[in-house]
Amino acid sequence: MARHNDLGRWGEDFAADYLQDKGYIIRDRDWHFGKRDIDIVALTDDAATVVFVEVKTRTGDELSDPIDAVNRQKVRHLGIAANNYIKQFEVVEQVRFDVITIVGTNKQNARLEHIEDAFNPLLA
Repeated sequence: MARHNDLGRWGEDFAADYLQDKGYIIRDRDWHFGKRDIDIVALTDDAATVVFVEVKTRTGDELSDPIDAVNRQKVRHLGIAANNYIKQFEVVEQVRFDVITIVGTNKQNARLEHIEDAFNPLLA
């Protein structure tokens, strides 16, 4: 597996652990609809909201901020995948789109930022 894939997998694991520590229930990880994917699908601790989470991990932020990778096209793809997830699993809860950015290479030096309600794919 390529080095960036290893970093991405580690970042998703780190983000999932963070969410669970905050009381979220992880429903799915790396869920695919064709070539589109959702990194994490979680349920808030009050079970009122399904959260679709995009995770972006970088070793450093000198060249670009990881949030910059969540561009208009990525938002559209997430919206399409989420729409299909909602239909397939008959989601009736509220829906939210979050982004978690991680800069670092291990838990000791990582900086995690959780951006709740980061975007609305209908506006992209």
